[in-house]
Amino acid sequence: MSDNTKSKSGAIVKGAKGGTGNLTTLALIMMNVTVIAGLANDVQQSFYGLSSVTFFLLGGLLFFLPTGLVAAELASGWSQRGGIFRWVGEGIGVFPAVACLLILWFQTTFTFGSGIPSMSATIGFFTTKYDWAVGFAKNSHSWKVTLPIMIGWLAYYWFCCFLATKGVKTFSKIAQYGVILGTFLPLGVMTILAVVWLCQGNAPAIDMAPSALVPKWEGMSTLALAAGVFFSFAGIDMNAAHIKDLKKPNKQFPVAIFVSMILALLIFIIGTLIIAMVIPNKQINLLYTLYATYRALGATIGFPDLYLVFCWLGMLNSFAALITNLAGPSYMLGQAGRSGFLPKFLQNNNKHGMPSRLMYTQMALMTVIAFIVFLLPNVEGFVALITQAITILYLTYYVLMFIAFLRLRYQQPNRPRGFRVPGGMAGAWIVAGIGILASVFGIVLAFYPPAQLAAEVGSGATYDLIIIGLLAFVLIACVLIYRASRKHDWADPTNQFAPFTWQIEGLKKPAKALSNIPTALLSEGQNPMGLPIKKHYDKDEMMTDLPTGKDPKQGEAAAALLKQQGITEPSEPAKVALVGDPTVGVKTVSYEPQPVHTNASGDMIPQPAASDVAAAPVPVDAAADARRARAEAQVASRNAHEYHDEAVALANEAKDDATLSRDAHAVQVDEAEAHEAQAAVRSIDSINAAQTVDPTKPASDPSQPKH
Repeated sequence: MSDNTKSKSGAIVKGAKGGTGNLTTLALIMMNVTVIAGLANDVQQSFYGLSSVTFFLLGGLLFFLPTGLVAAELASGWSQRGGIFRWVGEGIGVFPAVACLLILWFQTTFTFGSGIPSMSATIGFFTTKYDWAVGFAKNSHSWKVTLPIMIGWLAYYWFCCFLATKGVKTFSKIAQYGVILGTFLPLGVMTILAVVWLCQGNAPAIDMAPSALVPKWEGMSTLALAAGVFFSFAGIDMNAAHIKDLKKPNKQFPVAIFVSMILALLIFIIGTLIIAMVIPNKQINLLYTLYATYRALGATIGFPDLYLVFCWLGMLNSFAALITNLAGPSYMLGQAGRSGFLPKFLQNNNKHGMPSRLMYTQMALMTVIAFIVFLLPNVEGFVALITQAITILYLTYYVLMFIAFLRLRYQQPNRPRGFRVPGGMAGAWIVAGIGILASVFGIVLAFYPPAQLAAEVGSGATYDLIIIGLLAFVLIACVLIYRASRKHDWADPTNQFAPFTWQIEGLKKPAKALSNIPTALLSEGQNPMGLPIKKHYDKDEMMTDLPTGKDPKQGEAAAALLKQQGITEPSEPAKVALVGDPTVGVKTVSYEPQPVHTNASGDMIPQPAASDVAAAPVPVDAAADARRARAEAQVASRNAHEYHDEAVALANEAKDDATLSRDAHAVQVDEAEAHEAQAAVRSIDSINAAQTVDPTKPASDPSQPKH
């Protein structure tokens, strides 16, 4: 079945197409888990003991679930390249969209910039000298000791950046194996050994009574680390940059999100509880507690050096996380940047389609961030500070996404979405409202220096000043880059970034539009973003093969089913009517008698030969054509699962019509052959009659007998 559809303006709009298929659902799930979950994130929450379960569940319900639901709807309705840039740009405007991409890019820079000093401080855990490794991590060292180690880790990070420039296929495979070997395998072993540890009579270091699930209130500073729960769950939308690499984005992306959510919760809750049970609260250290847990659990089976095995396996996970995070935000920012938001120098794409210069620029800034560690008493305080700054950036980013989601529900109510947040507008407000409140609460918490790390972070003033300085740097960078982009013509005419829907519809900024044309169809065949719009659509233009109600859905699966059944595009497009016309979607078919063909002298043209009839194309039955058009219109506007049987029935009916048409054609051929045979018989009879005529009688004598 063709994907073409006629709109009110009379333009034939090409249907939405799937992605490249370079990325599988499993690969995207593993990439999501790599970005979101990691055992290293569990250490910070283990300070809260059993109540950490409550924090994670609240974070999952109040932040993770709303984020996943909203991202799934936005990705299914606005699936063109760009992810949150496109979603926020469609709902709020260009500057907030650019700011979101830059926030995402900077938070990745801060995250992995802080990872360089952290990895340097824990270098000893890659050896069997555990006690020396603990002492090296806990104590401060002169730059003469620290600098060479940091340079070694910087070389490793730059190598990972180089690999990330090799394209999506490369780092998606690395992400799959890295998260399995670096996260799931250690977590599975930890779980088994924790059971053994308990069976050996070891007492948990935390209160395991149900009452311990309730967090203790001792002031905001004691809850400051709980803001890290939101940071732990952030990033579910990051890999939306690769939505076009999925074969069926509208289906695969929501599935990948929800499976990723379940896996992340398991990693967070199980890992955090095991750490909290094994390591006493006062001995928890953000840098090396995970290795201490491995060592204590390994001792239960006589293998205390187990930490060394998982330290190297953890390298695989960090390797996968680093490559995925370096690729994702830069890939997304690079796509938008080529639409006119980045200087020409940063717009290059290498032969693998990756923005290598932008990625190397990020790596350079990451190197600078790493040296902020020398402004704080120790590395542990530095890690806590950077984590809180990143949390604020990330949560601001999500507040914008939730606002854009609500605005799009009002501004583009009829725009088809493959997935919708349940509950109509009330459900949308509840989900987005909870997400906004949770994000704002997390932002407030992040400004409080954590009481658990008072000595490590130094004075509260220094702590907040560094955070504010980092946030101000990001905000100023967003404003300057956006203002510069408006003064320069940086748009690359070969970019593959589609214009915003409101730009295609001739609007100067996001506004109310009642159109039900899918965004993928609007952008099909258009010039890239940053160039003049090739074909404008009216903001209230409607397609007749989609319902005009409040909840239009595309039946892509049913359309694919009809295609598999062999149903083709009708020769005559469906009738188009204005909204409210009762004949919407009804195809009119006229039946006219076949004309009698004559030549210039007025004589009837002889019937064509049977061979000519047989060579002619199979005629299309008008009634079958009408039923086929009706089937396409119905199936395209309905949910495939609900109307699967009807779609199959219509498809079979159309196939039967095609069979009847072929049979009718065969009958025409037989009639033509019979006509030729009858003509030949009459010719032979005439010859025989001429040969037996009596020569004594006139040839015109009607009484002459025939033999």
